Amino acid sequence: MSLRDYEDFDVTGMVAKPLYFGMLINVMLPGGLLFICFYINEHSPLANSIPAFANTLFYIFAVLSIAQAGLALWWRHKKFGEPMVRKMETMEQDLVRGIMACSRPSFLLIAAISLWGFIYFWLTGRFEETAMFVVFSFLVFQVVRPRHGAIRKLIDHQRKLAEQGDFARSELHLGD
Repeated sequence: MSLRDYEDFDVTGMVAKPLYFGMLINVMLPGGLLFICFYINEHSPLANSIPAFANTLFYIFAVLSIAQAGLALWWRHKKFGEPMVRKMETMEQDLVRGIMACSRPSFLLIAAISLWGFIYFWLTGRFEETAMFVVFSFLVFQVVRPRHGAIRKLIDHQRKLAEQGDFARSELHLGD
């Protein structure tokens, strides 16, 4: 498909809404909470309430975080491969809704990675490890977030599915 074929679609608009949601949930909120943890750590550090289990808990949370990152990547890949278009006439609106519906669970899974860091901070008072979880969740968000090129490929794929008669079966499928 040539670049002209995409002029019919507002690719930037398709990227913007899920990107803003993702930035809020994966950048702004964890960044704000990390600032609060930093402030607490500098002014009245928390005591480690589980000194014998702190390192083990860190590794458990790290494994959970890696699993969540893999699940977020898999979810995005799987859902973006499924039909999102209900009718050719409403293709762009269906794609906008579908992209948001498919991105939201991935972004929430990624946000939960930073949540493990905050739980770890409240239990151990270790700020550096908390920051590692937040940075890791940010990096995963950078991999999963929608981009123009990925949306163009999605448009191609969805157009092919629709031309083959493979349409989304219901509103529920799109997560409305």
